[in-house]
Amino acid sequence: MAPSSSTSVLLILLLSVVPASLASTPVSDGLELELGGDGLYREILRDETVLRLKELGKISDGEGFLERTFLSPASFRATDVIISWMKDAGLTTWVDQMGNIHGRFEPSNSTDKALLIGSHMDTVIDAGMYDGALGIICAISALKVLRVTGKLQRLTRPVEVIAFSDEEGVRFQTTFLGSAAVAGILPESILQVSDKSGTTVQEVLRLNSFEASADALGQVKYSPESVGSYVEVHLEQGPVLEALRYPLGVVKGIAGQTRLKVIVDGSQGHAGTVPMKLRRDPMVAAAELVVTLEGLCKDPSRFLTYDEECGCFTEESLAGLVCTVGELLTWPSASNVIPGQVNFTVDIRAMDDLVRETIVASFSRIVMQRCDHRLVDCAVEHKHSAAATPCDPELTAQLKRATRSAVSAMAPGGHGHGRAVGAGESTAATPVLMSGAGHDAMAMARLTRVGMLFVRCRGGVSHSPEEHVAEDDVWASGLALLRFVDQHAVAEL
Repeated sequence: MAPSSSTSVLLILLLSVVPASLASTPVSDGLELELGGDGLYREILRDETVLRLKELGKISDGEGFLERTFLSPASFRATDVIISWMKDAGLTTWVDQMGNIHGRFEPSNSTDKALLIGSHMDTVIDAGMYDGALGIICAISALKVLRVTGKLQRLTRPVEVIAFSDEEGVRFQTTFLGSAAVAGILPESILQVSDKSGTTVQEVLRLNSFEASADALGQVKYSPESVGSYVEVHLEQGPVLEALRYPLGVVKGIAGQTRLKVIVDGSQGHAGTVPMKLRRDPMVAAAELVVTLEGLCKDPSRFLTYDEECGCFTEESLAGLVCTVGELLTWPSASNVIPGQVNFTVDIRAMDDLVRETIVASFSRIVMQRCDHRLVDCAVEHKHSAAATPCDPELTAQLKRATRSAVSAMAPGGHGHGRAVGAGESTAATPVLMSGAGHDAMAMARLTRVGMLFVRCRGGVSHSPEEHVAEDDVWASGLALLRFVDQHAVAEL
């Protein structure tokens, strides 16, 4: 029988004030039974985790909305709270020279490589409370369960939770500042990048008592010889798991990405006096190019010729190809003026790098052809490119087994009494997904092998206050991560 709600709250409060000196001490058998005699640990993995998500979601630089960017005042308030939670889980904590928060348990006499688990603590503007935070808090919760059950002392390898300081790139328009520093791929030149106010990364670091030097960046870097793997739990940010009626999915890989800027120059003129046949209108040309891009990515075979590009492509390699125009600007942007210039952004993503590169080349060629036809001048600028990141097959298989075990235990008829898979929901094999969004795992893959676990979110909505993960799905993600760590980093008695 589960404890009453009042008992659960009391237990959470009691566990949250355990002194650091007692953090690794196992609880009594009676309390362990209360916390999870069924092996599901609902009070920690669901109830407390959800409370902490809500608490962190209130720490914001914005008034009435969630905004927490790199080294902002809210980020430091969040740092203090996250450190307290890590200590509560029995972890040794520190903040590195890029503002990343670390919580680590180091077993005595262990020479094995560390398991790193993490996600990001920063947010977009007007964010939801699960993006990034879910991965941090459920990892801390899983390790707290190991502490209260006495298993933390039985870890066979170091296990470390990292809350990365910047993944979204909102403040400095450059992503993965935190994880790229840990992976050792952050260039020294990043220190001179400025935000909209003109403040550089170096200046904001120094204003907050960090060294902000090349040597300091070197101190953040982890050695590949010291790290065995990195695992990240993240909400899906898409509708697939909800459509499949399944709470969790493992990630096959993270799509590669190319960002372009297309500039179209025409002849600016009066909207009422220039005949239609004599116009060099960059707006109409840009509109045609946007629609062309949509067609290219919806049905690539219509545009790509077999001899040049299509011979090596399969239906599987083209799956997941997405293209987006997210910003379009005109000059002088007046209702009675034919624009003189239009520029727009292009975001192209695919799991297959050859597909992505071919689409980029094909679209660039089409741009020039269509612009020549319309007698306007065009240029295509490459702004960003990142290769696709495959997840490690072994880690993926291990996460898949842990997921299946957790979901089965929580289903009606399992040895627990959860509702992660309720009546009428799918009990099929754990879904395997591709991530179209970038994640810290992309940077960490330059350091070590990576695995990812996705969590169902309502409507596939993310980067929005409407972002939502059901409490039982939060629970399922924590339980799956706990079982993964338990199976691969805890010694048997």
